[in-house]
Amino acid sequence: MEHHIVAEMTEPGGSTLKEWHMVRTGQSVSMCGRDLDMNQSQLPSDAWGTEQARPFCHTCGALFLREVP
Repeated sequence: MEHHIVAEMTEPGGSTLKEWHMVRTGQSVSMCGRDLDMNQSQLPSDAWGTEQARPFCHTCGALFLREVP
């Protein structure tokens, strides 16, 4: 299964990052269940665990680690 990382902003349409979430490709809901605006910034899944993807949703991270080889 493919994944990517999507930004959650502090307010809809805002420019301040709240945190990053992991999303399964083809879905618009994060692995933790949060509905996300898919027009926000995105990163490839291999950015997980890097400074580029901080702060990262703890729940999404835990579920992602259980799902990838």
